[in-house]
Amino acid sequence: MSEILSKYGMIIFLVVIFAVMYLLMIRPRQKQQKEHEERMQELRAGDKVIIAGGIYGQIESLSEDTAILRIESGATMKVVRSSILGKQEVEESGKGIF
Repeated sequence: MSEILSKYGMIIFLVVIFAVMYLLMIRPRQKQQKEHEERMQELRAGDKVIIAGGIYGQIESLSEDTAILRIESGATMKVVRSSILGKQEVEESGKGIF
């Protein structure tokens, strides 16, 4: 019995370590990525968003890969759709930051 345990102990240990890593690291990241993709599909023209560069703007138009944002100064900028982090949170007062 101890021979079997000593032969397969290292393999069992590695399988357990991989399972723990999957449950603690890989699976939550996959779930987070899926939620982000769902939020990106829900974006519509007129939504106020923040992009990865920290810029707040309002979506003027969307295409498959890009978005046109209007920023506070009135200028527009074309950004990659995947750079949009999400919709802008509304402050307690009911007003947005933008």
